[in-house]
Amino acid sequence: MLQNNPQLKSLIDKLWNKFWSGGISNPLTAIEQITYLIFMKRIDELDTKRKADAEWTGEPFTSLFEGDKETLRWSYFKELKAEEMLMHIQQNVFPFLKALNGENSHFTQHMKNAVFIIPSASLLIESINIIEELFREIEKDALEQGHSFQDIQGDVYEMLLGEIATAGKNGQFRTPRHIIKLLAELVTPKLGDKVGDPACGTGGFLLGAYQYVVSSMDTEGK
Repeated sequence: MLQNNPQLKSLIDKLWNKFWSGGISNPLTAIEQITYLIFMKRIDELDTKRKADAEWTGEPFTSLFEGDKETLRWSYFKELKAEEMLMHIQQNVFPFLKALNGENSHFTQHMKNAVFIIPSASLLIESINIIEELFREIEKDALEQGHSFQDIQGDVYEMLLGEIATAGKNGQFRTPRHIIKLLAELVTPKLGDKVGDPACGTGGFLLGAYQYVVSSMDTEGK
């Protein structure tokens, strides 16, 4: 279990401490800003993977980062100097993120009041470096422990919520990953099915259903 990895727990604690000492003491505001950073990293990684898959299969693919949007990638701006990075994210990356699915999409409507309020370049670059460490540690854990049923973003986010619950700030309860996996196998969702989770918290069951469908299709060679 990723939650039993002491190095991962240490990095989560380190990230929380950086935000608190950096001027963001409200835990909900902190997790909101951390979520934005994780999302920036994941859309870059997923876009890169889809591009590689399309090159392998010969299917057409249009990147989210076509043309001059290439500079909006996490892999690009993480190499910038701290002050330049902060300005670039504030002025370019975050507005792009808010309008990612088009002006009239539900995503954009939900993001219309979102604000990027990391106050200093030093906090930003320290946070980005810790998130990079987090993902390296998760991938290492997955490789060494043989975890195949995981969603990296979901695991990190659930651990962050776990820190809030542990501190008694805003209790959230996550369903253990093996229980989610068992229930997905019992329900056996298929491509095209609608999956609902009326008590959705961190989205663990929805992620579990999605990964079950993807794994089933891979097994069937589809």
